[in-house]
Amino acid sequence: MSDHDPDPPAQRWARFRFGIVARLLASPPKRGTLYRELESLARRTWTHPTSGVPVTFGVSTLERWYYRARNEARDPIAALRRAHRKDAGTRALNERLRQALHAQYKEHPGWSYQLHYDNLLARAARDGTLGAVPSYATVRRFMKGNGWLKHRPRSRRQTPGGERAARRLERREVRSFEASHVHGLWHLDFHAGSRRVLTPAGQWRTPHLFGTLDDRSRLCCHLQWYLDETAETLVHGLSQAIQKRALPRALMSDNGAAMVAAETVKGLEELGILHQTTLAESPYQNGKQEAFWSQVEGRLLAMLEGIKELTLELLNEATQAWVELEYNKKPHQELGVAPLCRYLDGPDVGRPSPNSDALRDAFRLVQWRTQRRSDGTLSIEGRRFEVPSRFRHHQRLLVRFARFDLTHVDIVDPHGGQRLAPLYPLDKQRNADARRRRLAPLPETPEPAVAGTSGRMAPLLEQLISEYAASGLPPAYLPKHNATDEETEA
Repeated sequence: MSDHDPDPPAQRWARFRFGIVARLLASPPKRGTLYRELESLARRTWTHPTSGVPVTFGVSTLERWYYRARNEARDPIAALRRAHRKDAGTRALNERLRQALHAQYKEHPGWSYQLHYDNLLARAARDGTLGAVPSYATVRRFMKGNGWLKHRPRSRRQTPGGERAARRLERREVRSFEASHVHGLWHLDFHAGSRRVLTPAGQWRTPHLFGTLDDRSRLCCHLQWYLDETAETLVHGLSQAIQKRALPRALMSDNGAAMVAAETVKGLEELGILHQTTLAESPYQNGKQEAFWSQVEGRLLAMLEGIKELTLELLNEATQAWVELEYNKKPHQELGVAPLCRYLDGPDVGRPSPNSDALRDAFRLVQWRTQRRSDGTLSIEGRRFEVPSRFRHHQRLLVRFARFDLTHVDIVDPHGGQRLAPLYPLDKQRNADARRRRLAPLPETPEPAVAGTSGRMAPLLEQLISEYAASGLPPAYLPKHNATDEETEA
């Protein structure tokens, strides 16, 4: 029997027993000769199925194996398998020890098995009613058999999202998945590097690596180091990935500030990309991206250990060479082929990439702003922008902008979203020259007349007087004739 036999010991024993009595089943002994055949087998020496040492068996044992296999015509090997004890796994730990261990695990699921064992020993020494604690191997085997696995420590902040993620991990299974088409799903994430870079200002900074992976092919669509992890950085890196590869159908990321920023969400919506976010405190849901970071640290940064004055430019130059010439072209351990080959083989559901201006315009907010009637300006992020005079009759305007790039601000149509006019920051110094442009004419606006020059009563008041006269009601007042009026009439 091979030492590397993958079958469990019970199965090995069943095959071993069947191999001994199989000759009796193939050639049944004549009536009255079974005992002599069993005695002949009992005098032989056999190799133990697990330890490999020589071993012999008695006649009664061989007889029991023979009748058990003969009576089970369908699966004689299964009949020779050792029966599983009903009290297996519970004999070494009594009921009180099991209850104490279960309560301890529920309170501390992040403890190691050794720590659980040591605390169980201390508790048993303090409480004599628990009984004797078995060996560490027995306790660990019991915990594993009951699914009491070690969980990573929960977040220190104990946020509601972290609590929901922990409950889901305990109650739902974790399964690997893969998109059926190239560009069907991209993974996006940031990674804080283990090496610091030296900036031109003479400061050591921790760089952040932006990366996107195609789920089906594992191709790295774009990889670049930055000095921050903001929405502007994400848009800059993602736009390059889209222009280098294609427009994906869906994108998976965590719930970082840059990933859920309003500019990012709006841009993905404008580009028709479904944004899927992982649960809080659940990096395993974006596991392909997390596994990729280990290669970055273990291969790329490891090859830069000899560079003491590492700069961001050198780091990015080395990263581009490594990802395009090694990672994308080297056979993937799980896929068996290079990511680039699987990427080119398809099938592909990607779409053509828009140009740079369209991508820049997509990742912008759309919000309402109130126009100041006094000077025709509106405020965005604490800065005032001049509104063209042809829009002066609108109290509220729909504007589109990115908070990290206020050089491109536009008024857009609230019905169709078309760009109507650009907005520029208020220039008080230029306005100080006292020169003013003529107001642009408003659409279909009549010239206002001077109040009170028509000589006619308002139509509504004429209608009310006519209806009151036709109602037949008595006069609501009595006219007063004073002496001045009488003298005037005389």
